[in-house]
Amino acid sequence: MRYAMAIDTRKCVGCSDCVVACQTENDVPIGFCRDWVTETVDGSYPNVVIELRSERCNHCDYSPCVRCCPTGASHIEDGGIVLVTKSKCIGCGACIQSCPYEARYSHPDGYVDKCTFCIHRVRKGEKPACVAVCPTKCMYFGDLDDENSEVSTILKNRKFKALAPEAGTQPHIYYLV
Repeated sequence: MRYAMAIDTRKCVGCSDCVVACQTENDVPIGFCRDWVTETVDGSYPNVVIELRSERCNHCDYSPCVRCCPTGASHIEDGGIVLVTKSKCIGCGACIQSCPYEARYSHPDGYVDKCTFCIHRVRKGEKPACVAVCPTKCMYFGDLDDENSEVSTILKNRKFKALAPEAGTQPHIYYLV
């Protein structure tokens, strides 16, 4: 089992419902976030392309955050979900510095926090909160090892990219283009 998410950049409108759903579902403190929306502009007039992306932890196969964690607080759970055990985290920030996606933050309570793919929901057979609330249905989630899962099906039929491929992390967030 390998969980992954695909996000359709042609359908995302940048509404940030995913961000609010995550903050609410996971009790993220005001002023912090586990996911965010970015906008990139490419080209020049009259050939301008704007891309909106919902970004978060990429739950990488080769996670530098896990390798550099001195306490083992950062680890990979079954299904490839990268997690932080709060009680083991000393808040040193090594994982924050090592993440090529800038997907971690120092929680005010002294530990590092990040997206968990809402593992508490996934274990109950539910979609992550961000996917569940998306009004444009631009987010797809599932098991890459299940060829019939929503995410596997969409990745078979669409072109996609990952962020920072040069980092060699083998991320599990894909952007449909």
